[in-house]
Amino acid sequence: MWKGAQSVTLTCVRHINFAWMYGDGIDAIDKISFASTGKESIHHSKYRFVSIKLSVLMPVFNERATFEEILGRVQAVTIDKEIIVVDNCSTDGTRELLQTLLDTGQAGDANSSALLRVVLQAENGGKGNSVRRALELARGEYVIVQDADLEYDPNDYIKLMQAVENAEVVFGTRLLPGSETRRKQPRTAFYYGRVGLSVLLRLLYAVPISDVATCYKLIKRDVAQNLNLQSSGFDLDFEIGAKIAKLKKQHKIRYAEVPVSYQPRTELEGKKIRAWHDGWRAAWALLRFRFAK
Repeated sequence: MWKGAQSVTLTCVRHINFAWMYGDGIDAIDKISFASTGKESIHHSKYRFVSIKLSVLMPVFNERATFEEILGRVQAVTIDKEIIVVDNCSTDGTRELLQTLLDTGQAGDANSSALLRVVLQAENGGKGNSVRRALELARGEYVIVQDADLEYDPNDYIKLMQAVENAEVVFGTRLLPGSETRRKQPRTAFYYGRVGLSVLLRLLYAVPISDVATCYKLIKRDVAQNLNLQSSGFDLDFEIGAKIAKLKKQHKIRYAEVPVSYQPRTELEGKKIRAWHDGWRAAWALLRFRFAK
């Protein structure tokens, strides 16, 4: 092929439609040298390719007190990722903070290639609506929802991602029997609610999912985007759980779960779920999607 040539250097320029830090895309250059032996060696330029492994979907509503800290914690996790923040018309200063990130170039808008993108919803459509909007924009191989409070630890992304070698869907469970996380949870209405809803799911769908209410549902993006999600409120978590349970029952996906840490907050500390009201909506979602076609 390269007859008579002792050494030929071919420079390939490939455009990557992802941002380097907060930029609008990068050009990555590799130099590939072909020797007369037919072997090749690759010399990387000063840039590296950015392949987004994980899309972190972060719905936000009135989380000014915790948003900056949770954003910093997510950014510190050593996984190639993007973060998509969707604000649901916050009134406590969160929206103004996000607007500042946009104005100063620290974040891009919905259609940019930045690794931190911010979407300011025109009206409050509910948490589920914000998650669905972020999911539409996701570019990563996997997606996960991150609440903007401090109940979950983003460092758990690492062990969730380790489990995807054998599964398309990995739930982070707080209710694994005998686990430290389960033992430490206060025995409140919220605790018994998540236990009861998980039992209901197992009865309805006959699948061994221990914590249907967990926020940490790591799902391959194409699987998540094909779930045809409809819910707009907190019941979205249970719609996702129900549809994943169906896929598992039909052997269409491989499912795994790993224990995660959990520091529950109270309603006085800003918890927005209402145990009875949202609990009944969650139970109805499990029933409705069990018998939906």
